[in-house]
Amino acid sequence: MIRAGEEAPGSVGVLASPADVTAALRDVADLGGFFVLGVDGPDAGWQSLGHSYARGFTDLADAVARRHRAPEARIGVSIAQLGHAARLWSPALACLLLHGTVPDLSRLERAVDGPALRLPRPAGVDAGRLPSPARALYAQVTGHLDALAAGLRVKVAPRLLDGNSASALVEAARALLAARPTLREPLTALTTELLGTGRLVGTGDITGPELTFRRRSCCLYHRAPEGSNCGDCCLAR
Repeated sequence: MIRAGEEAPGSVGVLASPADVTAALRDVADLGGFFVLGVDGPDAGWQSLGHSYARGFTDLADAVARRHRAPEARIGVSIAQLGHAARLWSPALACLLLHGTVPDLSRLERAVDGPALRLPRPAGVDAGRLPSPARALYAQVTGHLDALAAGLRVKVAPRLLDGNSASALVEAARALLAARPTLREPLTALTTELLGTGRLVGTGDITGPELTFRRRSCCLYHRAPEGSNCGDCCLAR
C-alpha cells in the first residue's frame, strides 16, 4: 500500500495525505458553486464519469439544449462541456494555489441527475515535490476533457472544445482572484503557464491584470434563441 509521503509508482511526485486533500477540497468549496467537489455523503445517486463519457454526455447536453431551446445539438454539447470544464478547473486550481496540492481526479463521479461532481476517495500529490505542478494539473483536467470529447456523438470542432477549456480555466482564475486578491502574481503566472501548455496553446490571450481574456473560438451560445456573445468571445466587440 502506498502511503502519504511515499513515491507513487510511475509518478514524479509524492502523495499527499487523503485527510489533507479532503480538507483542501472542503475549504475551496466555499469559493462558490463551480469550486464544489463533493467528498462525502451516500454513494447512491452517483455514476462513474467514465460511464458518462462513454455515453456521449448526452443527458447533460440534451438537458442544456432543451433549456436554451438550442436549434443545433452541438450548442448543447458545447455549453455542457464548458460547464464541466469549469467544475474541473475550479477546485483543482484552487487546491494547488491555496493548499499546494494537485488533487487526483481519476476517480471522479458525476451525479446521475445533474452536473455535480464527487471524489469519493480523495487523493492527490504534494505540488511542492513536483517538477511542474502546472503540467500535473493540466494532465488531471484535460484527461477528463479528452475522454469527454472522445465519446461525443455530435460533431463539435476540437478547437472549439479546447477554447471552452481555456475559457473555463481563466474564469476559474478570475473567480479565485476576486476571492483572494493576494494571489494575483502566482495565479496569473500559473494561468499563463497553463494557457501555454498542450491543447490550450493558441486558444486565446489574457488581456489585462484582472485576468480578462479573449478566446479565438466561440462556444456557440450566441446561436441559442436567447443567447448572446460571451465577454471573452472572439465575436465580442
